[in-house]
Amino acid sequence: MFYEPKNGHGFDYDPYKAIVAPRPIGWISTVDKHGHPNIAPYSFFNAMSSRPMMVGFTSDGMKHSISNAKETGEFVYNVVNLPLLEAMNQTALVLDQGVSEFEAAKIATAPSKMVKAPRVADSPAALECKVVHFHSFNDIEGKSANRYIVVGQVVGVHINEKYIRNGRFDLELVQPVARCGYRDYAVVSEIFELMPAAENAMQVLR
Repeated sequence: MFYEPKNGHGFDYDPYKAIVAPRPIGWISTVDKHGHPNIAPYSFFNAMSSRPMMVGFTSDGMKHSISNAKETGEFVYNVVNLPLLEAMNQTALVLDQGVSEFEAAKIATAPSKMVKAPRVADSPAALECKVVHFHSFNDIEGKSANRYIVVGQVVGVHINEKYIRNGRFDLELVQPVARCGYRDYAVVSEIFELMPAAENAMQVLR
């Protein structure tokens, strides 16, 4: 089958979010200009660059996290693993501005070193970020989509050392959770290695 998104897909649920999957969950913590903490999960999140390290997330509308990141120029990405899944889900609730999702979901916090926003104390890893890009999206007709993207450069990295094995941040130990579209999620529980084709060719040539 083929469809043009502007004409609809004809399914009960939008297949787009399942086609572009799995996606890491952007569990983003921020503070507003008054110092009130906020944390929320974002389905559209990913790494943008490795040198320098940058991550970004998008928001449907000017929600608290995106507004806070724009206003303060800072945010923290917290890794969601299986033990934190229910807490993450609770932070998806829409609360009033200034009300702490950390408190509502009973999430322990830890201080950051380079930014003001707290991080999730029990997260396997967290990335402290300074905002380098903020953009609003327009569609191909130039109309505002009421969608926004924030990209932050990583200025600090926290790793819980119990998830380090053989010199690696071990994802089998971490059990990170990914979003798979609809109401579906996945857990990384099995890892395999695959040598990049270019690297394999170089070894053959040697």
